Amino acid sequence: MKRVALLTVLALFSSLAMAFSCPKLMKQVDAALPSAKLSASQMAEVKKLRADGEAFHKAGKHSDSEAALKKAKGILGIN
Repeated sequence: MKRVALLTVLALFSSLAMAFSCPKLMKQVDAALPSAKLSASQMAEVKKLRADGEAFHKAGKHSDSEAALKKAKGILGIN
């Protein structure tokens, strides 16, 4: 019983930690967009990934949000 409770608490904290990283990633993408030197297709992809990341975050799908936002950061060339 203690293991189940412990696993539940750990799962809750890990999902909360991911939830808080999404807004940080969105801000990083937003900050890099104005000065980005990208082709029109790359810019469109980054903007779509950014929008997808926010939608996933709002839907509670934080791992999907983080994946989309990290892909956008990769296209932008930011860490």
